[in-house]
Amino acid sequence: MINKHGLITKAIAGFYYVAADNKCYECKARGVFRNQNQSPMVGDYVDIEIDENNKGVVVSVDERKNSFLRPPLANLDKLFIVVSTCNPTPSFLVIDKLIAVCEYKEIEPIIIITKTDLKEADELVSIYRNAGFQVIALSNEEAIHFDEVKSYLQDSISAFIGNTGVGKSSLLNNIFPELKLETSHISKKLGRGRHTTRHVELFAIEGLNGYVADTPGFGSMEITRYDIIFKDQLQYCFREFEPYLQKCKFTGCSHTSEKGCEVLKALENGEIERTRFESYVAMYEDAKNLKEWELK
Repeated sequence: MINKHGLITKAIAGFYYVAADNKCYECKARGVFRNQNQSPMVGDYVDIEIDENNKGVVVSVDERKNSFLRPPLANLDKLFIVVSTCNPTPSFLVIDKLIAVCEYKEIEPIIIITKTDLKEADELVSIYRNAGFQVIALSNEEAIHFDEVKSYLQDSISAFIGNTGVGKSSLLNNIFPELKLETSHISKKLGRGRHTTRHVELFAIEGLNGYVADTPGFGSMEITRYDIIFKDQLQYCFREFEPYLQKCKFTGCSHTSEKGCEVLKALENGEIERTRFESYVAMYEDAKNLKEWELK
């Protein structure tokens, strides 16, 4: 047996495809993972044993710096949150939930706004740049800003995520034509596309020392279980709140309605975007009902 250390780039039907030493090995996982009710994930760095037929077994998984249950993906450096100006209409709450999860897991969120050929993106660009994020607005119909997107993929494990129909796969195909990812047209009746990406797979980016994943699209209501953020931690997942958190009049301020709250004062002064604050309040109300012991 030969021992190697590599990266899981694809997982399908109990098989794990591990990139190691410029080769890809098809592996099964040791039974110990099933016994511990655990599974290796795409993005995991793993130790494998290779037999004389180049078939492998995953024997151990390195400690993860972060992970998602859905999409099942580990060790992300950057998450490209793809939203469209229309068809489907963007949801500030969905965008802000994804950003909050990124902040919670120490993943860099980058906002990509598509379909600028159909509707202007000025409002979306302004909101998220003012909140402190990198924002790229583009059209999949024009080869503008593709190199800018590509530059962010250097030396990183990255993923593209967003509602079904926003154009994630089309964008990746435009940037990396060799991927040939499946895409579909938007349904005029439903205003959204079919799910064309059915599993998570990391693709090596030639010359950039990085990997990128397309992920299955989701409906607006499916975002609720990307991760659990309790109410006491939520304030730290809105980076524009940070300068004001220690200046509130009362300890334990929820930053939702209290007198003497510096976050509310910043909101009224236009220093915090109202849509972002409204998302925070909605998420805080949901988080109030979470009890840690119930989730164990």
